[in-house]
Amino acid sequence: MAAKNGYRALIVDDEPDIVELLQYNLTKEGFEVRTAENGKRALEVARAFQPNIILLDIMMPVMDGVEACRQLKEIPALKNSFIVFLTSRSEEYSEVAGFAVGADDYINKPIKPRALISRINALFRRTKTQVEEVAPISIGNLVIEKSSYSVYLKGKLLSFPKKEFELLLFLAQNPNKVFSRDDLLINIWGSDVYVLSRTVDVHIRKVREKIGEGYISTTKGVGYKFEYKIDS
Repeated sequence: MAAKNGYRALIVDDEPDIVELLQYNLTKEGFEVRTAENGKRALEVARAFQPNIILLDIMMPVMDGVEACRQLKEIPALKNSFIVFLTSRSEEYSEVAGFAVGADDYINKPIKPRALISRINALFRRTKTQVEEVAPISIGNLVIEKSSYSVYLKGKLLSFPKKEFELLLFLAQNPNKVFSRDDLLINIWGSDVYVLSRTVDVHIRKVREKIGEGYISTTKGVGYKFEYKIDS
């Protein structure tokens, strides 16, 4: 059955009760839904189904959610798909690991369906405000194309997960302005999502590894800014 709201959702969890609960509520909201019981199966379903959003449990047999997320982010067709982790684990390192591999949100169990739907809708609303067509940003050897979520360095296309791209784009659109971690959390992840400030540092490090050190500088004790210095 086609999605009434135009969106497709993939639920990945090894607990049948949770899968049934989520499938019921997402279908009710107009999503076309598919399910998978582990990370390995999720990769197979996602390649064929190409969901707009993936609800991904962390602790699963065969392949856990963190590894599944990492591999899902490497599939070109899922470049703009949201990934939301569902977990009963609340340790800080689990959350940091989840966002480090490209997760867009992190929701603890037990899951409250209305709250979950609200968070999902917030992700889609935020995307709609970010997809306006704009001219590419070209600075030094770096080209950022917002319309296609693409980054080129010296003409070579780089692989950028959604949040890393949005972080780089936001800084590049506001050059020479210092943003604190809290500023970046609000502007990139939004006020509807609870994210640790350390997550910003992880994403900045990953962006720098790809584009070089000559574009994003650190103002100690304050935050980060886009400040082109040298050809990277």
